[in-house]
Amino acid sequence: MNTEQLYRERLNRYVAAMRNEKPDRVPVRPFVAEFTARHAGFTCQEVVHDYRKAFEAALICARDYGWDAIVPNMVYVWTGLTTAMGLRYYGVPGIGIPPNVGFNYIEPPEEEAFMRADEYDALIDDPTGFLYEVWFPRVCADAVRPGQPCTLRNNLAFVKGGMAMLQYFHDFGPQIERMRREVGVASAIAGIFKAPFDIIADKLRGYVGLTIDMATQPDKVLAACEALMPHLCHVGLTTADPARQVPIGFWMHRGCVPFINPKQFETHYWPTLKPIIQEFWKHGHQTLFYAEGKWRHHFDAFRELPDRSIVFHCDQDDIFEVHRRLHDKFAISGGIPNVLLSFGKPEEVREFCRRVIREVAADGGYIMDAGAIMQDDTSPENLRIMTEVAMEEGVYSGSGFQALPPEEVVSAQPTEADRQLPGLAQPRPTRRAPGVCVPWAEKAAELPEITGDAELVRRVWEEVDSLGYTFIWQCLLSF
Repeated sequence: MNTEQLYRERLNRYVAAMRNEKPDRVPVRPFVAEFTARHAGFTCQEVVHDYRKAFEAALICARDYGWDAIVPNMVYVWTGLTTAMGLRYYGVPGIGIPPNVGFNYIEPPEEEAFMRADEYDALIDDPTGFLYEVWFPRVCADAVRPGQPCTLRNNLAFVKGGMAMLQYFHDFGPQIERMRREVGVASAIAGIFKAPFDIIADKLRGYVGLTIDMATQPDKVLAACEALMPHLCHVGLTTADPARQVPIGFWMHRGCVPFINPKQFETHYWPTLKPIIQEFWKHGHQTLFYAEGKWRHHFDAFRELPDRSIVFHCDQDDIFEVHRRLHDKFAISGGIPNVLLSFGKPEEVREFCRRVIREVAADGGYIMDAGAIMQDDTSPENLRIMTEVAMEEGVYSGSGFQALPPEEVVSAQPTEADRQLPGLAQPRPTRRAPGVCVPWAEKAAELPEITGDAELVRRVWEEVDSLGYTFIWQCLLSF
């Protein structure tokens, strides 16, 4: 079978499962990160510091295992970029930590948090301005703060960072095309999103700082989450799959027990997350809930979302409970424990995967994967067993599966009622609208008289201005 036919079958299989339907067999979509380096003969340092080697490793793994869908580069943080910008919060393999371990995120102590406890009002008023003027100079070793003398290295941090980001993102297109042309494998996700609450915990106040703020100034925290909502939604929609076939990746970090209690989820996390997921679905985009940790306390809240609007990825929850409580509404992925894949005996892995096929995948709507991203401690033998069980024993009979040409694969289909959901109908206004750094009206007032095609001038200004917006928000979300 040629690679184009393989691609057609795999894309159709993967999409059908995500729509909670029954394809010809259970698709396999492993989120493999540093494992790809081990398989391809690279070090962790090589794939994190040279994304071209990470791309190559992903292709080699996909070809050798015959998977249905992968992320073009699950070792997503390119430390060549983060080192060029001088970002303070990464431990880079070979720079301060051993070259044979994955990169590390280093959260600063509360007194050195990248956003101080008394700075909520500035963030609420102008999130984009706050990121450029306050946050970035704190996270970037070479950036200077407004009012300080400019330096060569300050300028280079922005120029090199922006150009490197553009290069990296541009190269994802050819990588996805290589995946299709050379190995016939589909791209698993498109776009990036994180919950407003998680952003404050991850990159602004830090977990300890946010925990204190929830006790001392919870109203400010809520207002900050509301101010972030339209911007994070904008990033998700503008980076999503234009064909609306694969979901927006949503990395869920600190919104579950024990990081926060159920009451805080109800008052802060969910009210500022649910409208964004509704908005994505109104636009025809599913969201992959990559639910790191344990989320069983919040399954009833997730059921408030429209049918098929999300794919729930099971990490540390019991996959069989997830199936009982969510599978009538949403597709499910994952649930094969990473500890089992790394240290379990082959027969233990085989038996657990068989049980998942029998009890979770029987009616369709299931995608085989580990619970969490696989690093270089995953056993190759056990990963191959997981793959084989899905391919050999996860076959459906009488499903009516048909592999359509890729351009005919049905996009996500919200109902008419879904399209009437409130979503972000009334977002909290901020000084700069989503996608904007310097508003056109402000810029136009500084220019000489515009003659000829004024609309052309405005359109091109806004297109280029949006690149500045992309840079700072992708620094926050991706790097």
